[in-house]
Amino acid sequence: MLNHIGGFGCVALLAVASTVLSCAVAAQEVPEKLRPPANEQLLFRLHAKGDQVYICKGEAGQLAWTLKAPDAQLFDQDGKAFGKHFAGPSWEASDGSRVTGKAIANVPSPDADSIPWLLVNIVSHEGNGVLSRATTIQRLNTKGGKAPASGCDSSHSGEEIRVPYSADYLFYAPK
Repeated sequence: MLNHIGGFGCVALLAVASTVLSCAVAAQEVPEKLRPPANEQLLFRLHAKGDQVYICKGEAGQLAWTLKAPDAQLFDQDGKAFGKHFAGPSWEASDGSRVTGKAIANVPSPDADSIPWLLVNIVSHEGNGVLSRATTIQRLNTKGGKAPASGCDSSHSGEEIRVPYSADYLFYAPK
């Protein structure tokens, strides 16, 4: 269930808003396996808007759309540009700090047409900035981004496709 803001559902607000709005998911709505360690606290929440980039590839004639990388802009709670999300998966802030993560858990999105929700452990840091303390990331509230169910065949081998998506990324650090 989505939280409501001013009587409007989050999806409706996102569809009509010219600035990026973030819709909170209550802790009890986040599946247990996606919760950060108990000794961590929320640093900040970012909203991503961009694409999941897929490439048509495979082996032994079995072709499928395979994730190449995300390509998204990140926005803070006020809708101001924060940085970008790209291959790695990596997140980079405007101050030059960067983290790269590895997904350790996922659950299907409540929206069947959207990419899964994730829990990500940060495996490397670069630079000194706002991302320096982060150790865990949640990807929640995904909308879109799923690979197409068809269209990847021998005539499309090596082709890329971009699928629009949005998501909220919650960054955590030790208390």
